[in-house]
Amino acid sequence: MADEFDVIVIGGGPTGENVVDRAVRGGLTAAIVEERLAGGECSYWACVPSKALLRPIDLAGEVRRVPGLSLRPIDVAAVLARRDEAVANYDDSGQARWIEGVPAELVRGHGRLDGPRRVRVTTPEGERVLTAHHAVVLATGSVPVVPPVPGLAEANPWTSHDVTAAKEIPERLAVVGGGVVACEMAQAMHGLGAQTTVLVRGDGLLGRMEPFAGELLAESFAEAGIDVRTRTGVVGVERPEPGGKVTLHLSDGVPLEADEVLIATGRRAATYDLGLDTVGLPPDAPVEVDDSLRATAVADGWLYAVGDVNGRVLLTHMGKYQARVCGDVIAARARGDELPGMRDLAGGYGSPQVVFTDPQVCAVGRTERAARDDGFNVRVVDYDMGAVTGAYLMGDGYRGKARAVVDEDRKVLLGVTFAGPGAAELLHAATIAVTAEVPLDRLWHAVPSFPTVSEVWLRLLETYGL
Repeated sequence: MADEFDVIVIGGGPTGENVVDRAVRGGLTAAIVEERLAGGECSYWACVPSKALLRPIDLAGEVRRVPGLSLRPIDVAAVLARRDEAVANYDDSGQARWIEGVPAELVRGHGRLDGPRRVRVTTPEGERVLTAHHAVVLATGSVPVVPPVPGLAEANPWTSHDVTAAKEIPERLAVVGGGVVACEMAQAMHGLGAQTTVLVRGDGLLGRMEPFAGELLAESFAEAGIDVRTRTGVVGVERPEPGGKVTLHLSDGVPLEADEVLIATGRRAATYDLGLDTVGLPPDAPVEVDDSLRATAVADGWLYAVGDVNGRVLLTHMGKYQARVCGDVIAARARGDELPGMRDLAGGYGSPQVVFTDPQVCAVGRTERAARDDGFNVRVVDYDMGAVTGAYLMGDGYRGKARAVVDEDRKVLLGVTFAGPGAAELLHAATIAVTAEVPLDRLWHAVPSFPTVSEVWLRLLETYGL
């Protein structure tokens, strides 16, 4: 059975959905192939459920900082029930209806490339072969990496997929890793009752962000009772009984026993069994693309890759941005009127990112180190966010820090980082300032409201000398 469409997308997560939406808006027909649930990893096992689990922990922190309020114990069952509601109880019928309303055809099954412009889908009913007139788009995302530690795979460790879908909170949880997933889920599980130990091979948490952000978070973790052990690797794992206790053998020679172990040491592009070899691409690497999201190593320019699978930026919102660009590009090329502005430009400025811990950590653009490594003439401006009146009004003991990385030659921002309670709501202003390259003397006229934490913008500019 053969089916023909203008555009075929493999992967029904947010990136794939945005591609078909924009392509159909541009007058094309489209099909989207999804093996699991329409809506993808983000909707059911990542962004949405993790933030549903973290929100009560965030609110509890806010309550503790404000005199006159009292905090009741967190109702774990209610939190897990709301998480289930947030993921529609793992029922994707609503997402399926949205796709059908685009309109696009949802093809359920495992899709893989089968030569140029062909996708072979293994469905419960058998195989379908789909043919694309204009483009095939890969939007399969990424999968967690489980490092090759002796005994680890056999211990059946949790990954992000498992921890966000947990039905019960373990009494003792070991978290391996110090990045975003490790930090967010360590705080969520600890706040819901798990005795939590975080094992980090490096020197601190959130190693890709400004050092002060990880330091503030580590202080918060210590005060909450989360045990963070830096410069500590896992050299072996034992779990004699399935579902039983786990023993982690550590590089310091001291074993650690836990009820569950979460591996949060990174992700890789989901290219396994995607048929990349049928079009001359390596089967185990991200698909390299140009700024129009077109695969650079495939002849005739019919293959595109958006989101995590191209390895550019592993963030849902950036994948969705790339998907909007990609869908518009495909539709424009089909009409023969490609526009020069249809390019992935945001990634070059540095993607915005929020770590939804307490304190929240958010950043956009380059860190100081990255800016210097890229050869910019850099000046760094720091400000204590707790010294802002709006921060004091947020609660007692508010601690936070803001950093602006300035290109001294052009007098524009290269990067901004905030770490503090509720800091995430400050990020979009920073994203605009960085990506639009707003001159500092112009930015000074963007007056922040008083008394809000956003007044830190004025303080940063005053510290700079404006």
